Amino acid sequence: MKKLACWVEIPRITDPRGNLAVIEGEILPYTIARVYYLHDVPSDAYRGGHAHKECEELLVAVSGSFEVVLDNGLKKERVMLNKPNKGLLITKGIWRELDNFSSGAVCLVMASHTYDEDDYIRDYESFLESKRR
Repeated sequence: MKKLACWVEIPRITDPRGNLAVIEGEILPYTIARVYYLHDVPSDAYRGGHAHKECEELLVAVSGSFEVVLDNGLKKERVMLNKPNKGLLITKGIWRELDNFSSGAVCLVMASHTYDEDDYIRDYESFLESKRR
């Protein structure tokens, strides 16, 4: 069975002035085409609620924490993101929902594709149907 997602260790340089995290080169299996971030998400709200047909994304909790529910149509898994040097790489065809945002949480997303509404599967039943094909 295909893995729902994998962890990516983000290299960092540490010195007395603080940490510097670096995302470049071969850390991702794709060239970054779009970067965006979620912030000021109320603790009782959720984001996501979709899958991508082609786009892959690396999610990083650059501040605070949040949880991601991953679903491939057969298996669900919940993971916590709370370390700015550890990213969650979500491949295409995985349903995702983000919730339980802590106060001040920031979710940075680095995507393999630019925004394309046709790449989204936003209806869960349609997502399940696409997995049966």
